[in-house]
Amino acid sequence: MKRYLRLWFCAPALLAAHAASAAEATATAATAEAANTAAVAAVVATGSANARTPDLLEHMVDVILGLFNVKSSGNTVTHYVICALLLVVAILLRRFLTTIFFNQLKKIAAKTETTLDDKLFPAMESPVAAFVMVTGIFAALKVLKLSETADHSIAAGSTVAFSLVIFWGLLRAFDAIIDHATEIAREKQLGIAAFMPWIKKSLIAVFVVVGTLMTVQSLGYNVSTILQGLGIGGLAFALAAQDTIANLFGSIVVAIDQPFKVGETVRIGAHTGTVEDIGLRSTKIRLVDKSLVVMPNKLVSSEAIVNLSRFTQRRVEQVIGLTYDATPDQLAAIVEDIRGLLLTDGEVDPTSVLVYFRDFNASSLDVWIVYASREADFKMGAALKQRMNLAIMRAVAARGLSFAFPTSVMHLEGPLVKQLAGQK
Repeated sequence: MKRYLRLWFCAPALLAAHAASAAEATATAATAEAANTAAVAAVVATGSANARTPDLLEHMVDVILGLFNVKSSGNTVTHYVICALLLVVAILLRRFLTTIFFNQLKKIAAKTETTLDDKLFPAMESPVAAFVMVTGIFAALKVLKLSETADHSIAAGSTVAFSLVIFWGLLRAFDAIIDHATEIAREKQLGIAAFMPWIKKSLIAVFVVVGTLMTVQSLGYNVSTILQGLGIGGLAFALAAQDTIANLFGSIVVAIDQPFKVGETVRIGAHTGTVEDIGLRSTKIRLVDKSLVVMPNKLVSSEAIVNLSRFTQRRVEQVIGLTYDATPDQLAAIVEDIRGLLLTDGEVDPTSVLVYFRDFNASSLDVWIVYASREADFKMGAALKQRMNLAIMRAVAARGLSFAFPTSVMHLEGPLVKQLAGQK
């Protein structure tokens, strides 16, 4: 009886101790489960951070593998068959584009009025064919299950290859457009036509630099850091090449102002000749004696330029001197005769004719004659001047007048002169 009483009184204590042990075990299990959950979450987060977003080519490969119901993680016969099939499809598609599709486009372009498509379609044929082959090759490689290093190399190679092909196509299209613009400028005889070759070179150089920087950026490199690193070197290069840069800016000024073009006769400083070439650094001028002068463009842009090929008219201004034995009536008559000769000639601009008895010179009576030709051609202007000079000579002779030439009269006086005169 006493033993049962002791058990009765001890039962609550035993139950409390058992409950405490159970609670401690439960807490330990919960702590372990929380730790496992945190570890799994950390692994998933790390994997998500390191996972690379699949590109369009990988999506295409995944779709193709899904169509063939390929789910194996290793390379099977199906993988190799799909790889070979993609290569064959790329080759066939390339052949179709080069032999059928672009040939049809060329025939259509030949029927259009513009010549831009005649240049654009042939220029784009090779880049498009190369793009198809690059797509097929890298798609076939992505079908195969390769090592992580190989996949990394293939991804970088595909980025570079696609960038090069795309920029090649854009460059070919840009080149065709520039050539078309050059033809239009030459047909319309625009001044910028002479500068189109170096404008083309400059724009292509800028295009290549931008394409290279974008390709490097797509590979994961920080282009701004690279450019900052080249800052000091670029400053040193700019100091060393300041003359070249000055000539380049001089050529830009010449291109904008367009004071002359190739084939025109100009006078720049002390040099007069025909422009043979306009480059990025210098301008070549063939002088009258057939020697060649190469002038830096910084001098060309800073000198006064006289374009002798852009006369609108050929102006003649001359003075003829008549002897002092001419009477006023004769002078008035010869002035009217000369004015009439000029006004009746069809090659003389009548609004430019000026004929006046102007000065009493030391040994002549001066008649001022001004007129301009209707055309700007040098040979026609020279022939007109010769014809007018001969007509003026005939008019002067017809009036009984004479052309004066410098003369001097010496008057001698004094006893000795009178004595000599008396002896004679």
